[in-house]
Formats: sequence, structure tokens, C-alpha cells
Amino acid sequence: MGVFALQAGILAEFNPLEPTQSAPAFTIPIGPWHVPITNHMFAVGVAAVLLLIAIPLAAKPRIMIPKGLQNLVEMVCVFLREEVARPVLREHTDRYIGFVWTVFFFVLSLNLLAMVPSEKIVTLVTGKKSHFGAPATANIFVTGALATVTFFMVHISGIKQQGFRHYIVNLAPPAPWWIMPLLYVMEIITAFIRPLTLAIRLFANIIAGHILVATFLGLILVFRNYGVATASVVAVVAVSFLELLVAFIQAFIFTLLSTLYISFSVISEH
Repeated sequence: MGVFALQAGILAEFNPLEPTQSAPAFTIPIGPWHVPITNHMFAVGVAAVLLLIAIPLAAKPRIMIPKGLQNLVEMVCVFLREEVARPVLREHTDRYIGFVWTVFFFVLSLNLLAMVPSEKIVTLVTGKKSHFGAPATANIFVTGALATVTFFMVHISGIKQQGFRHYIVNLAPPAPWWIMPLLYVMEIITAFIRPLTLAIRLFANIIAGHILVATFLGLILVFRNYGVATASVVAVVAVSFLELLVAFIQAFIFTLLSTLYISFSVISEH
């Protein structure tokens, strides 16, 4: 009976969402104020710094036959330009390819950093509970901010390319006059739903994997059995490989849809 009570107590305290939640990591003193920096803000900053260092290093050696990091980055950039952007952006590809590359590498960096248990490593080294690290893309506000950037990029690009009046006129497809008001309402709703789906899709896929990993690890604490522990570790390894694949797939999907939305706004026949 005591064992069941212990297991019930562990289950009551166990929260698989805890590894994905936002928490203060440290504060930055700015005059009389102390601005809190959360683990997700810290992860976003780390991803940005890593990209600012890694991408220039990859592009620096100008050689005829690239290798190593340069070869990998060039392969990805060429694929995104020729297979993702050019078929839909056509002659506008070179104008927007910088944004396409930035979105892909930034989202991918955030997804990959989410798989590094940096907060656990810092806790083990320092002996104090740390929040230096967390899956930033498992935060709906982070993915929402990324989707908001795409939203403004889409509509500002459309207005700049077509002009404000022409862009508004072409917002809805040609149709009989009596149905145009309904079409405009639907197009306006769609314009806001698209970034919402971008944010939710990325958020849901990343948070689901982390919850699954936390749940499998939690089974070890609940049952305290060698068989369960072995099965849980095997399951965690398998899910981690799946998460690695999801990290790339979700970065690609976010980039692909962002590119499609830009093409809808800059090419009037869309």
C-alpha cells in the first residue's frame, strides 16, 4: 500500500510540461531596474549568436570545391533557392532569398538547441537548479513572434511590389460583384489565420516531443524498476532521433509556407 501511495505522490507532483515552461534564467541591471531574461529568451539569443558566428565562418573561405561546414551550408542554401523559392517566387527569388535562408537556419537552430539539455548540464556542474536552456520553439509566444515577422514580410512585400491600391484590389480573386464582399472578408480572415497556423504547427510539434520524452523519463521515477527503466531509456533514444528529424522537417515546412505566402502577395496572378 505504501508503494502505491509513493507512486501516486510522484504522479501528482510530476509535470511533463515543466521542461518546456518559461522561467527566469537571470536578470540584467538597467539603471534602477532589473530586467528578467527567461530561458526561452536566452535560447533565442544563443541561436542568433551562433548563426552570426557560424554562417560567416562557412562563407569566408572562397574556394572552388567547398568542403566541411561550407559545403553543408552551400548545399542547403542552393536547395532552398532552387527547389523551394525559385519555383514560386520566379524572378523575385533573389530579392527574398535572404529572408528564406534566415528563416530556415534560425528556426532549425532553435529546434536543435531545444534538444540539448543545457539546463540539466549546468545544474549538474554547479549543483544549483538552472534554467539556462529550454525549447524556445515549444513556447507559443516565440513561434508566434516568428510567424508575425512572416506576416509583416508578406504584406509589406506585396504592397511594395504592387502598390497599396493594386494590392488591395487583388486581395480577392476575380468574381461576380455580388460575392466580392464575402470574398474580401474571407481573404482578410485567411491573412490572419496563415501566421496563426505557422505558429501553432511549429509549437505543437516541438512541445509534443519534449512532453513524450519527459513522460518516458518520469516512468523511471514512478516504477523504479530495471525493466521499466530500460524500456524508458530505449524509448527516449528512439523519440530523440524522431525529434531530430522533426527539427529539420518543421524548419523546412515553416520556410516553405513562408515562401509560398510571400509569393501569393508579390505575384498578382496568385
